[in-house]
Amino acid sequence: MLISGWVKSSLVDYPGLISCVLFTPGCNYNCFYCHNRSLIDGSHALLNPHDVYAFLAQRIGLLDGIVITGGEPTLQTDLQAYIAALKPLKFKIKLDTNGSAPNIVRQLLQTGACDYYAVDFKAPPMRYREICGPEANPANVLKTINLLLQYGVDFEVRTTVLPQFSDSDLLCMAQSLPIVPRYVLNRYRKPEKYLPCDQDRINQKPYSQDQLSALVATLQCSQPNVQT
Repeated sequence: MLISGWVKSSLVDYPGLISCVLFTPGCNYNCFYCHNRSLIDGSHALLNPHDVYAFLAQRIGLLDGIVITGGEPTLQTDLQAYIAALKPLKFKIKLDTNGSAPNIVRQLLQTGACDYYAVDFKAPPMRYREICGPEANPANVLKTINLLLQYGVDFEVRTTVLPQFSDSDLLCMAQSLPIVPRYVLNRYRKPEKYLPCDQDRINQKPYSQDQLSALVATLQCSQPNVQT
């Protein structure tokens, strides 16, 4: 599996666990607010996977889990094989995905490859391509989420609350989802790198923390497990 970067120890990427975060290159989305823009086209320098594995083997007992993120990890053709190779290390495995590849996620679910999943639900269905680019298909994201519910695994759905979203947009998103075990609203942060054509969108004023708290109360009728 291709690995473009890593965070050797993180307290925030795997709920309740100390984890190592592995970033894979390439993404089929082009979200204007992406914080990992250098990974999108897959041209980022690569780490030696054997060095990564050796590091992880030395951290048994010090780390609890491994997070595979990106980019979009489901684009990696050997993702399942790589996770299988990590299994003897006895770490919990978390996969971050944009949900665009339900068939890949189904294969992972069938083999019990991952212990936790995080799916990004990025926009109201009718605005998905506006926010994420022409390859985005919200039907696949919803199919992925329903598969996770069907298999009964631990997972969360995440939404970055963009300045471009109205309260009605966010209510539409909450109502478009089945009830999920954890629905996390993340506050928008301006990325360091962005396309010049996106400058106006990037610089819009984000929701305040008070506004997010009020939004949680509004969305609880549709998603009782919503949180910030």
